[in-house]
Amino acid sequence: MRTAYSVETVRTAERELMARLPEGALMQRAAAGLAAACADVLGRVYGSRVVLLVGSGDNGGDALYAGARLARRGAGVSAVLLTPGRAHAGGLEALRRAGGRVTGADGAEALVERADLVVDGIIGIGGKGGLRPAAVPLAEAAGRSRAAVVAVDLPSGVDADSGEVRGSAVRADLTVTFGTHKPGLLIDPAREYAGSVRLVDIGLSLPREPELEALQHADVARLLPVPAAESDKYRRGVVGIAAGSARYPGAAVLAVAGALRGGAGAVRYVGPAGQAVIARFPETLVSDRGPKHAGRVQAWVVGPGAGDDAATVAEVLAADVPVLIDADGLRLADAAAVRARRAPTLMTPHAGEAAALLGVEREEVEGGRLSAVRELAGRYSATVLLKGSTTLVAGVGGGPVRVNPTGTSWLATAGSGDVLSGLGGSLLAAGLSAVDAGSVAAYLHGLAGRLRADGAPVGAQDVASGIVGAWRSVVRG
Repeated sequence: MRTAYSVETVRTAERELMARLPEGALMQRAAAGLAAACADVLGRVYGSRVVLLVGSGDNGGDALYAGARLARRGAGVSAVLLTPGRAHAGGLEALRRAGGRVTGADGAEALVERADLVVDGIIGIGGKGGLRPAAVPLAEAAGRSRAAVVAVDLPSGVDADSGEVRGSAVRADLTVTFGTHKPGLLIDPAREYAGSVRLVDIGLSLPREPELEALQHADVARLLPVPAAESDKYRRGVVGIAAGSARYPGAAVLAVAGALRGGAGAVRYVGPAGQAVIARFPETLVSDRGPKHAGRVQAWVVGPGAGDDAATVAEVLAADVPVLIDADGLRLADAAAVRARRAPTLMTPHAGEAAALLGVEREEVEGGRLSAVRELAGRYSATVLLKGSTTLVAGVGGGPVRVNPTGTSWLATAGSGDVLSGLGGSLLAAGLSAVDAGSVAAYLHGLAGRLRADGAPVGAQDVASGIVGAWRSVVRG
């Protein structure tokens, strides 16, 4: 499992480690890892042109010491000092001894544009807000140049803890981060600025519980439901799907498609799209008598394509089994009824739906995804899966937020969310907790989309049919 920790936690761990090490040893560890990553990016260090963008913090010191290592290997290294009187003294001395050049920010854009590699050491992980005005032209020059851009610990101008980007920021091709991932490296919009991320172990001792978790194949494989020898379709779990309408029968079909591939033993469908569902999936148990009379289920999915059927949503919310609420169900659900539920509830809004639930603009949710998902989970006393370019899952009562590392932008297609809701509901019925069901569903759904798209457009039915292949990929490692 990949984990990310807050700036405060990282700072505390760094102080504890520095107290046990010789002075400057921790920075030298970071600089060595940074220099090695830069050398890998360059391929040929000797004769290459490297420009360091150096601020006043420890990130600037890391960049200077790494630059000194590259200079000793024959690179032409120039350090652009944005705050000349506050640059790391030891790093400056090391760079000069190695033959590096030092210059101010005035007129340095041309230097950046001619570089083979630009190292962003402007702002450290404690920085807030975007780049200062003096740094913006240099960041823009780096973006225009053919140089590879390597960020030190975090791209300057992005928020390490929240993933927010409030102003101009450096766009990196590679971010070399030290000790642990920071939340901003895993959450959009900041993640878009980080490029590839390389983690350098510098020996930090971190607490057991992180701020963020990202499941990987092995973690998901351990959570997937596997039928035992004595299992039958009812012991494996039955999921109820209350979805679709005369206007949106396809939402019901797609939700059932996701549910049938999610590990439950059977799927019961309730709603006006029964004929469409049976025509596509004859194994579905269809009823037109409402959720109360559909038969026993271990979990419900309600809302996809439901239109204005508030009565069905209320009936499902009254059931004493886990419930996944999606799409129209989020709009129709009574907030007090959701908070009063004793069985687990999993809400799966996209940014627009989350904004409506929170009473804010969509842009606020998209710019502050981590705070939005936590706020929703707290406000509704429910687990919340916030869909988007980085899908987040926040549980009730705090704890680490899960961030999904799979997926592709091709998943932004009509009906894809309906497939996800069916898949998540099936996993709930199979016995997974709301956090695990949401996390595993997002992982498989994203992986299925990536595998089926393979760089080309993909439809929701393709994603549903790809879940089996994604499941096999996870199990086989």
